[in-house]
Amino acid sequence: MKKFIIVLMLFISMTLTSCVKKTLKDDIYIFFTSDVHCGVEENLGLPAVKAIVNEEKANHKYVTLVDIGDYLQGGAMGSLSKGELIIDLMNDMEYDVATVGNHEFDYGMDILKVEVVVSNVKYSGTKENVFENTKPYTIKDYDGIKVAFVGIITPYSITSSTPKNFMENDQFVYNFYSADNGIELFNRVQEVVDDARKNGADYVVALSHLGSGQDDGPYDSISMISHTNGIDVVLDGHSHSIIVEDKYPNKDGKDVIMSSVGTKLQALGELIIGKDGNITTLHITEYSKKEEGIVLSLLEANKEIDKILDIKLCDLDFDIPITDSEGIRISRSRECTVGNFVADAIRDYLQTDVAIINGGGCRTGIKAGEIKLRDLFNVNPFQNNTGSCYATGQQILDALEHSSRKTEGIYKLDGNAVGEEGGFLQVSGLKYTIDTSIESSVMKDENNMFIGFSNDNRRVKDVYVLQDGEYVPIDPEKTYTVSSISYILFGGGDGNNVFQNCEKIVDNGLVDVEVLKEYVEKCGGFLDIYRQTEGRITVK
Repeated sequence: MKKFIIVLMLFISMTLTSCVKKTLKDDIYIFFTSDVHCGVEENLGLPAVKAIVNEEKANHKYVTLVDIGDYLQGGAMGSLSKGELIIDLMNDMEYDVATVGNHEFDYGMDILKVEVVVSNVKYSGTKENVFENTKPYTIKDYDGIKVAFVGIITPYSITSSTPKNFMENDQFVYNFYSADNGIELFNRVQEVVDDARKNGADYVVALSHLGSGQDDGPYDSISMISHTNGIDVVLDGHSHSIIVEDKYPNKDGKDVIMSSVGTKLQALGELIIGKDGNITTLHITEYSKKEEGIVLSLLEANKEIDKILDIKLCDLDFDIPITDSEGIRISRSRECTVGNFVADAIRDYLQTDVAIINGGGCRTGIKAGEIKLRDLFNVNPFQNNTGSCYATGQQILDALEHSSRKTEGIYKLDGNAVGEEGGFLQVSGLKYTIDTSIESSVMKDENNMFIGFSNDNRRVKDVYVLQDGEYVPIDPEKTYTVSSISYILFGGGDGNNVFQNCEKIVDNGLVDVEVLKEYVEKCGGFLDIYRQTEGRITVK
């Protein structure tokens, strides 16, 4: 089996000396994937990707395949195998270079011991630093023409993965250059780009798992471009954007190409460095051929999980969606029925007063028809353990305030979702109102963890707790029982660390998908309550 090289690299600031491009003997073809999230058979599919790459290798001398992160999780194949089946597939694909995304950390730091190259991680602990032997970047030599691949991972990884994986003795020991509102990160990128140039790189390609959406700042790829020089192309991931070829000026005013291929193999990106020095990017979305070796690899991988996931649970004659009627995702900014379903299942299993679930943890809705365990797994693919704790009404209020800090009066604009937050809380046993006319007073530290409020103004109002079948006003002084996944309650997920020091009732309870399965079975498949939302969350 070919060795799979995962490359993750981040770097710092120096002035780039100009370099003269050498003459290429042939064009360089760099194919790129990103945010596959276990969607190895979706859209274009890995067998077609491999067929395209193999065909190009037969016709051209310089062909390279790279990935920009977030491949290990997002579906049953990754979660059930803790990423191992996906790594095996990427080995079979013969990726040349890759970076890691924030979700590569979801299964714990041990998974990163597979040959990672990273330079944007600081370690201050006393145990084993899993990045100790990593290298800062890689340079590929195309008969004398050198291309540096620089990997960049979002500093938001600490809160968008599982924070406890970056801790020792409840203290953070890993850091992704998150200080100074992005400046520390951009300086780090600049330094390593300069070092790559000094070591002979004729071209620099950034594999940037930073994202380019409005919620990705201040660490987004566009800001990174504007604060650096010496990068020729940014292949962007994380935000699932579809960008064939945009251009943004770097700090010297020179245009830098940026391209992004969405998620789950919506497109295969192609970066062409021409022998005349011109650089272009394009997307491939359709291809009829499939590489038989990868088809067989997928068949073997699927055999490992199908027996479990094909268990039939019930039949539904309606959808339980994660989007509105126009296909706009609402789970991260509004009440949605799939969020209600997951929160209800957890509250029922742990028998608590209230339950909360991060909207970003709900990845898909449920389509009408025959419902299998596979469908529930796609809703909650991360295999998080559930748990419960005692918390005051004030702590619940603080958690809701934190989760609604990005919510806007509208949730869509020009066909895109706005005001999204992965930590937006879907609830059970609660109902509340968000007043978007009030500016959020939530304060965060350099690791994006909640630290308090800047003033007494609150967006969250009219909070009620369901007791004895009726909603009554929440009492800030009263102690309630709260359930969720351990990622939220005890891991500080999405920076919402309100409950981390609460007294635990259940720690490391049943995995969320199993909780959903038990809930469906307990309900006898009768889930009519989820035909529509119930007014648990009001936004004004």
